[in-house]
Amino acid sequence: MVKLKDIAEAVGVSVATVSKALNNSHEISEAMTSKIVKMANEMGYIANSSARNLKTNRSYNIGVVYVDNARAGLGHDYFSTMLGSIQEELRTHGYDLTFISNIVGPTKHTLLSHARYRRCDGIIIVTADFEDKEVMDLIESDMPVVVIDHIYKNRTAIMSDNTVGLATLVEYIYQQGHRKIAFIHGELTGVTKDRLSAFYAACGRLNIPIPTEYVRPALYHIPKNSGLQTRELLSLQDPPTCIIYPDDYSLMGGLSEIEKHGLKVPDDISVVGYDGIYLSRILRPVLTTYVQDSVEIGRAAAIKLVDQIEKPKTFVPEIIMINGKLQEGKTVKDINK
Repeated sequence: MVKLKDIAEAVGVSVATVSKALNNSHEISEAMTSKIVKMANEMGYIANSSARNLKTNRSYNIGVVYVDNARAGLGHDYFSTMLGSIQEELRTHGYDLTFISNIVGPTKHTLLSHARYRRCDGIIIVTADFEDKEVMDLIESDMPVVVIDHIYKNRTAIMSDNTVGLATLVEYIYQQGHRKIAFIHGELTGVTKDRLSAFYAACGRLNIPIPTEYVRPALYHIPKNSGLQTRELLSLQDPPTCIIYPDDYSLMGGLSEIEKHGLKVPDDISVVGYDGIYLSRILRPVLTTYVQDSVEIGRAAAIKLVDQIEKPKTFVPEIIMINGKLQEGKTVKDINK
């Protein structure tokens, strides 16, 4: 078993310095702490969690709320990448990750009671019904909480730039000569409302008329719904030349429907996704989409929660915007030519 003495000898410092570094003491510089933690990980050091918990009155366990209405599980690239980033960042700070739900075996819990049952030091809400009473109970509790893509008063929020992202897509489509742009959006969450507002605002700035039938509701991450709405759009007397989808995965339903109509992308109709998942880059043609930085979103959420837990006296809630980028791809035809 690797001991503190072994790490101290490997790094060339005292056992006391190693102990302080592994307990995030401010007496040790960030550079030295990083060096010691790296060496401890390489040597396979495992701290005595019981002793550490008694000393710090922490469990070193972080709860994650991930309510997946689409039942995609962890197979959805956008969220799985984000969750992986959260887990990796927490690991570097010595924290474990536990998924929090309101059902534990045969027992019914609230999200808050489950988090307390697991002795979570804090919670990251990745995705959920943000107006749900159980979520609100978490927000109103004294437990440290960081929220992704939703803003609550007095809580830190890590936000993807949804308004910038949607506007960027509309402007790019416009530059390619399109004036008949349809938008199939997800369920009416805060994210969707931001994207809808950005869509109408961008079209207004560019003097693009938007017929009512061009804006259609679907569900995130469910291709079937987007496929059905694509069918409706293609059957219009004056169909769009470009369709924006709720996300890259939902766009697959649209591609299937387009193929059934004997049409080709982008020769006959252009399509645009959102998220920038791995699939968008291996499809042929490569998908035009807006790439959200899910790795940085997850990393920022983990860092801000650990800061709130370990430095409660200096905690100030923040709204942190994480920028994405346009992936031009090959699914929007330039009709200027």
